[in-house]
Amino acid sequence: MLTNLLIRNYALIRELEMRPDKELNIITGETGAGKSIMLGAVGLLLGNRADTRVLYEPDEKCIIEGNFDISEYDLRLVFEEEELDYEALCIIRREISPSGKSRAFINDTPVNLETLRKVGSNLMDIHSQHDTLMLGSNEYQLSILDAYAGNAAVFKGYQSAYRQFRKAEENYKQLAENAATFRKELDFNSFLLEELLAAKLESGEQERLEEELNLLENAEDVKLKLNAAIDTLSNSEYAVNSSLRTVITQVSAVSNLSERYAALRERLESCLIELKDIVSELESEEADVDLDPERIDQINDRLTTIYKLQQKHSVKNVQELLEIQRDLDEKVGRVLNLDEAIAEAKAKAEASKVEMLRVAGELSNTRQAVIPAIENELKELLAEVGMPNASVRISHATCKPAGTGTDEIKFLFSANKGIAPQDLKSVASGGEFSRLMFCVKYILADKTSLPTIIFDEIDTGISGSIALKLGKMMEDMGHRHQVITITHSHQIAARGNAHYFVFKDTSSAKTISRIKRLSDQGRIFEVARMIGGEPPSKAAIKNAKEFLEY
Repeated sequence: MLTNLLIRNYALIRELEMRPDKELNIITGETGAGKSIMLGAVGLLLGNRADTRVLYEPDEKCIIEGNFDISEYDLRLVFEEEELDYEALCIIRREISPSGKSRAFINDTPVNLETLRKVGSNLMDIHSQHDTLMLGSNEYQLSILDAYAGNAAVFKGYQSAYRQFRKAEENYKQLAENAATFRKELDFNSFLLEELLAAKLESGEQERLEEELNLLENAEDVKLKLNAAIDTLSNSEYAVNSSLRTVITQVSAVSNLSERYAALRERLESCLIELKDIVSELESEEADVDLDPERIDQINDRLTTIYKLQQKHSVKNVQELLEIQRDLDEKVGRVLNLDEAIAEAKAKAEASKVEMLRVAGELSNTRQAVIPAIENELKELLAEVGMPNASVRISHATCKPAGTGTDEIKFLFSANKGIAPQDLKSVASGGEFSRLMFCVKYILADKTSLPTIIFDEIDTGISGSIALKLGKMMEDMGHRHQVITITHSHQIAARGNAHYFVFKDTSSAKTISRIKRLSDQGRIFEVARMIGGEPPSKAAIKNAKEFLEY
């Protein structure tokens, strides 16, 4: 339920704060005082769009914030689906900057308007006398039947089965539609695959071959340079290793005179050992270098094959060719097994359809079973609110499977005796429709955890004993759910647990809308004003006291 509402810098509201009672809240005030403005602000919390024209002070930010106690609602899944932190106290905030930029937050996490609408719809339900579209929709009418029948688990099971069916059906259609294209490509892909397989490519071979080719093509020069190095180090008249031996002999002659000389001799001997090892390796490398024109031709032929394949497939290395080979292998394999895959996908689609229709049938049976009870209860309630001759009939037809099931529901209504029920759009006036909608929500309030319900002047055109009954029904709803109603009816206003008065403050240069919770004495005065005008007479005050004690 809504525990606190803050509105700042919105339309005629400079700053307004309201802490509604957990049961029935009444909002009254003079025409134009700002009651509808409050609803506009609340609408922003539910995801309605806004612009800078709503700013009271054009250079300041507009803030609408609602605190909701959702501990008694089963909303964890909704928060998980939107990747939001769940808190028993949910805070929704909407901000509109002077530049026109709008931001929304749920528990301080930024959200888009779609997420705000989804979460907000589970927290507040605003209904006005002009709200005719919702009840006329098949989806909403089905939700009434589901709530009455307690179909939450069955409906969730159907939605899961329907999603699986659609996924399986789409997979089968996709395979079937692509089969012709796949088969057309089979010959070409098979040719490309065979060509790559015949090449027997190996990862990294291009680099190895290019290095080997470079060495072979320079073999003569390499052998020449290696032999020259070997001669310089070991074989020439002034070979390095001979000179180094001489140096070692000279240093050894004085090594016994100082430890430093001995250390230098050891280092020189290590150099000689390393030099001999280098000469040995140079000789081995020189011996391995062959002048092999035949091998050069073989490498050139292999590299030519690789380069042509790379050019053909627009790649730069063998690794990419191998990736193309794997991809072609998968494509060819898919086509070769296409008939089997299509048959398997078709079987899955048919099986999922059978299961979906089974659950749809179960859901449909529960819906149809409650139709007579809803019709009868609505007829009784409509009589209570002054429409004794009204009748409601709910027609049912089976339709193509959809996200809501295989049922097409239509509420048919007649307000007058002897007139057959017809489509709501054709026969219901604004006042009649409002009372019908109120009766529907009265029924639902007893069947499900409705969010905070706001009625905006739903009592228009109703007075006398009918308004008394409407007020009593609102009071009953308030025992089970939080109800906020904007009303011009003193009969309804007298039933509230809390009464708020909206008024214009013209004490400053710019008119401001304000709201205050009325004391017991203030309620008497306001109800009396609603009965007899302002200032209220003694008779109106007496009458107001009687209504409030009723």
